[in-house]
Amino acid sequence: MNYSSSPIFFLLILVMGISWLIQWRLRSKFSEYAKIGLQSGLSGRQIAELMLADHGITDVRVISAEGRLTDHYNPADKTVNLSEAVYEERSAAAAAVAAHECGHAVQHATAYSMLQFRSAMVPMLSSVATYMPWILMAGVLMIRTSVIPLGVGIALFSLTTLFSFVTLPVEFDASRRALAWIDKRGIVTTQEHAMAKDALWWAAMTYVVAAISSLATLLYYVSIFMGRRR
Repeated sequence: MNYSSSPIFFLLILVMGISWLIQWRLRSKFSEYAKIGLQSGLSGRQIAELMLADHGITDVRVISAEGRLTDHYNPADKTVNLSEAVYEERSAAAAAVAAHECGHAVQHATAYSMLQFRSAMVPMLSSVATYMPWILMAGVLMIRTSVIPLGVGIALFSLTTLFSFVTLPVEFDASRRALAWIDKRGIVTTQEHAMAKDALWWAAMTYVVAAISSLATLLYYVSIFMGRRR
């Protein structure tokens, strides 16, 4: 069977193309909204610190991280890591990102179940990630002699696919918390709120496409496995 001509393979290529377009659109949106200053005049760092304080969170630090779009919350050391631009900027984009990452800190502080589930998967996936690609490669190369290596690889890859789908409610919930807070606190105007919401929507789409891409990849390996067993 020529797996490069299978429908699932073409689906995978299509998803990869869509992923690239969404990444491009995300960068474009953030660049656009980063140029529009907030009427409140608050920086990303100030917004993050204010949101944490409003939720009674005193054990989380807001720090600057190198790079662009490298913003994240680290539950291990309880830090909200804002990229250099977001940390200093006073824009709708910076407000959206800073509040979103603090949304994860609020999830952590309130024991949000999906975040706990995702966090519990991280140690296992960190170990799996080191050797899973090699197992999958060996499984494809050895498919004519044994389906066991590929079967093991598929089982491991299914964990990463599950993780990508578990991530979706975590990200959407963090954005929901962020938008509700910046609106209630008066951090943004109505127009700025719309820009922040749009920026977070495009950021969320990157996770959606990543999950679909992971599922398409998993199905591709499954199709190889099932083709050999026929």
